[in-house]
Amino acid sequence: MDASCVTAAMDVRVHGAVLDHHRHILSPGALRFLGILHSSFELRRQSLLAARVARQAEFDAGLDPGFRAETAWIRDDAAWRVRPPPEDLLDRYVCMSIKQENGVFSSVTYMADLEDSTSPTWANVVEGQVNLYDATRGTIAYTSAATGKAYKLNDKTAVLLVRPRGWHLDEAHVTVNGARMSAALFDFGLYFFHNHHVLAVKGSGPCFYLPKMESHLEARLWNDVFNAAQDYVGVERGTIRATALLETITAAFEMDEILYELRDHSTGLNCGRWDYIFSFIKKMRARRACVTPDRKHIGMTAPFMRAYVELLVHTCHKRGAHAMGGMAAQIPVKHDPELQEQAMAQVRADKLREVEAGHDGTWVAHPALVGVAMDIFNEHMPQPNQIDKVPPCSVTASDLLAVPTLGTITSAGLTENVDVCLEYVAAWLSGNGCIPMNHKMEDAATAEISRVQVWQWAEHEAVMSDTGTAVTRDIVKQLVSERGVKFQAEARESGDVQRLRSFALATKLVRDMMTAPQLDEFLTSIAYNHIVTAA
Repeated sequence: MDASCVTAAMDVRVHGAVLDHHRHILSPGALRFLGILHSSFELRRQSLLAARVARQAEFDAGLDPGFRAETAWIRDDAAWRVRPPPEDLLDRYVCMSIKQENGVFSSVTYMADLEDSTSPTWANVVEGQVNLYDATRGTIAYTSAATGKAYKLNDKTAVLLVRPRGWHLDEAHVTVNGARMSAALFDFGLYFFHNHHVLAVKGSGPCFYLPKMESHLEARLWNDVFNAAQDYVGVERGTIRATALLETITAAFEMDEILYELRDHSTGLNCGRWDYIFSFIKKMRARRACVTPDRKHIGMTAPFMRAYVELLVHTCHKRGAHAMGGMAAQIPVKHDPELQEQAMAQVRADKLREVEAGHDGTWVAHPALVGVAMDIFNEHMPQPNQIDKVPPCSVTASDLLAVPTLGTITSAGLTENVDVCLEYVAAWLSGNGCIPMNHKMEDAATAEISRVQVWQWAEHEAVMSDTGTAVTRDIVKQLVSERGVKFQAEARESGDVQRLRSFALATKLVRDMMTAPQLDEFLTSIAYNHIVTAA
């Protein structure tokens, strides 16, 4: 990427606090690189975001998502494949986790999440880049002030995969010519700029997880960003490798196309199950026939989720790419052996379903789940992956749009959704993007399911099976207020002033989002300005 592509002088400004140990991250060279990325690609990003809005209007008017006629040639061409994975990514087994070899746990791949599990306060995003810088060089270390225990990396470390924020988010603390820059480009740009050469010395390259894309054109934008970035620093195209999270219903109809656009950089697709459910409800929000049951009834065995998995595995393996499974959200249940065994049984069943479906690896939310997941994958997939197995597939557009019919809407489900959303938004406002709740790990994706379900129920006045009453906006407002008062009282009693303030603001934000006449696209977009103000 040559600076000549920038038609105006760049005024790149950092509006957040820059501490001494941030200066090497926010160096003049890095800021110039960010400015060039912004100037080169911001107009395209905004155009693609506008296309999302236009497409949603079509869905609201009754048009179904479907396979694109103009890209049928990509789907029909059996010859093309993605670039083969590099040696250090042949074995993906467990992401965000550990693999057991010879009785010793050693890392395979680890996803550093700058997206759904991170509250993007300025401190978090900059410290995250500092940690990535140190981890790439093997120097990251930590000593607990409470216990004095020291932590450092082993000689053999995981392959690091970085998940930047999605195309829809801004980074308010950095502006280019007065405009906020893309959070995705900020996260990608700093990590790539500072670490590509260190990874090259190790025989590796920068690896990314790309979230929340809604079309192959958004994948094309990423691919062009990769090419421009590689050209700018003078490394070979294809050095960057990326896995696309398949977590929107519209992207499900463009799996081949997304792989095709990223084919020189692609290492496959990942079933982003929780965001996919969120997207399904959000895109179908205007349709009474698409009202969904309580969240607990929408799992991977629902027909539309089975179809999504079947198509993803078939598409990836047909193109020589990894098909990664989804995250098991369970976490250990201490001091209750019965509940602990129930949780582990759920993980075992989930991972068995994934490996038998053809997945090449999976995710877990907690290190204690590694052994459970690895036992299943080692037994049923002793080789590094099963890309060579292309299962048959007969998935249709109707299969991908089949509304879950098992299960009902209940008052308990309504209260649980409200509680999850309140607790998560309060934590997010306080700088924590991932919280344990009801023996599961909740992040932005699961909170989004809770939010859009309640909005959908109120919009269509869905009837709760246990009470026979309809969910209305007035009922939701009252329930959110009542639960918010409860959480605030608990915070007040504990003397936690920050938690009290966060719940007070979260109660207002959640109440407004769940009862707004028009559904907000992302809760993080609504809440973001409040952490910018706090910063």
